[in-house]
Amino acid sequence: MDKKKMTGIVSWYGVIYTVITLLNSVLYLCSGICEDPSGNWHELDRAIILLIGFAAFGLCTSLTVKPLILRYVIAYIPSQLLAFAYVWFTGLREPLAKSAYQDIWINFTGLFVVLSLVSAAASFWKNKKRRQQ
Repeated sequence: MDKKKMTGIVSWYGVIYTVITLLNSVLYLCSGICEDPSGNWHELDRAIILLIGFAAFGLCTSLTVKPLILRYVIAYIPSQLLAFAYVWFTGLREPLAKSAYQDIWINFTGLFVVLSLVSAAASFWKNKKRRQQ
């Protein structure tokens, strides 16, 4: 992997992490919670889950499986299971919220779907441009 591609990946990781963290903070403040109850561990957990998602997305873009939806499913299932396993391991450190698995499923799946749709649209437009030339 060249330096330019690696810089792009790290930049997008940082941007998405920042947006998710800011959104989380705004939601906490709107709910009347002035401090993150889980503190620094919550920030590290978010970073690791996002890293799992980025690895899954990287797998999606590097697989040569057709059709596209099958490629996404092949990458999604093991990465979601890895995210569930990470949540389970965090339960060894501190008690989990009753909705921990539901929360990780919603958040991980939501981000995965958004990134997959963006990737599919980019692929579609790129192929369309290529066919027109």
